[in-house]
Amino acid sequence: MSAEIVAESRLTTRDIRRRKGGVPIVMLTAYTAPIARLVDPYVDVLLVGDSLGMVLYGMETTIGVTLDMMIAHGKAVVRASSHACVIVDMPFGSYQESPEQAFRNAARIMAETGAAGVKLEGGVEMAETIHFLSLRGVPVIGHVGLRPQLVHADGGFRAKGRNEAETGALLADARAVDDAGVFALVVEGTVEPVARELTGQVAAPTIGIGASPACDGQVLVSEDMLGLSAMRAPKFVKRFANLEGQIQVAAAAYAEDVRARRFPGPENCYGGANGSSKAP
Repeated sequence: MSAEIVAESRLTTRDIRRRKGGVPIVMLTAYTAPIARLVDPYVDVLLVGDSLGMVLYGMETTIGVTLDMMIAHGKAVVRASSHACVIVDMPFGSYQESPEQAFRNAARIMAETGAAGVKLEGGVEMAETIHFLSLRGVPVIGHVGLRPQLVHADGGFRAKGRNEAETGALLADARAVDDAGVFALVVEGTVEPVARELTGQVAAPTIGIGASPACDGQVLVSEDMLGLSAMRAPKFVKRFANLEGQIQVAAAAYAEDVRARRFPGPENCYGGANGSSKAP
C-alpha cells in the first residue's frame, strides 16, 4: 500500500537544506525519463548519478562518464519530473583541475539541463572549489566516504572509517565541505558509528548510502532497489521489487507468441477483420 505525494511546486535546494534533523530526505537515482516519471512523486531528490556509466552503459567504474553524457541524461530527468529537486553529478575530470573549470562545467550542466544543482566528490581538497561555486550561485551536494571516482587510487570499493586515521580524515573532510557551503552531503560506504558521528558534526543534512540510519536521509540506485541491476547488489541495498524476473517472464512470453504466430493477432493489425483501418 502506498500514498502518492502531491506537491504544488518542485522542491528546491533550500527545502532540502531545511530538512536537517527533520523528516528523512528520500533520494533515488534516475538516469532516464521513464524511471524519473515513475519515482518522482515519492522522492525529495532525483540524482542523475555518474553511476549511470556502470548501470546503463556496462562500464566497470564511473571514470569513463563524460560531461555530455551527464547533460543528456539530466535533460531527460528534468523533463520527466515535476516534484523532486533534480541534482546532476559532475563526472571525473570535470571539476578537479580548478574552481574556474568546475564553475564553467557546473554552469553548463545547470543551464542545459534545468537541474537545481550539482554533486561532486571530495573533502578538504575540494572545499575551495565548493566555496567558489556556492558564492556564484551553484548549489552543491558534497560526497565523502567511499568515493567511486577514486576507485583506482583507493584500490577498489571498500568501506571507510575502519581505523582511527581514516575516521579522522573522513570527519575532517565532512567539516571542510560543510563549512564551504554544501546544502547537503552524501555519505557513502562509511562504518555506521562514524557516519552517525559525522551527521552530528555538520550543519548540512547528510544522505547515507551504506552509512547509517542516523543520517538525515537515504539514497539508493533505483535499478538496485527495483531488482533491475545485473551487478551483484552491495550489502547496503534492499531490493523492494524483482523487476528483472518479471521482465524475463514477459520477454519469454513474447518470444513464444511470436514463434507460434499468436502475435500479432488481428487486433494488433491495421485493416484486419478486428483491427482498425486507420493509421496510429
